[in-house]
Amino acid sequence: MAAEEAPGTVRVDSWIWSVRLTKTRSLAAAACRGGHVRVNNERVKPAYAVRPGDEVRLRDGGYERIVVVRKLIRKRVGATVAAECYVDHSPPPPPREELVVVALRDRGAGRPTKRDRRELERLHSRNG
Repeated sequence: MAAEEAPGTVRVDSWIWSVRLTKTRSLAAAACRGGHVRVNNERVKPAYAVRPGDEVRLRDGGYERIVVVRKLIRKRVGATVAAECYVDHSPPPPPREELVVVALRDRGAGRPTKRDRRELERLHSRNG
């Protein structure tokens, strides 16, 4: 039988999933096991109990979400209700890069000419 939670606490993986910071609970648990979740600057396991006022840091895809627990929920809810359960202190996401031009050649177009090669090199040096 699973260990009972203290009143006023929720498992961190369940809470992260419930407030829609991850798509699935198994992804939230994997993030905890991988060391990508910190509560009050401590790495935590999926069963760690969060309380209101705790700061949760979730690193996902090179971007860090920093949220403070406002309300505890155990079941996944809609996005508007989920947003009321935490205070978001995350830094703004980095600006999206300009549209990257990818040099594509038609299949069977043959060997590139000297002019084509120079254009490819110019594009690669601009994007790299």
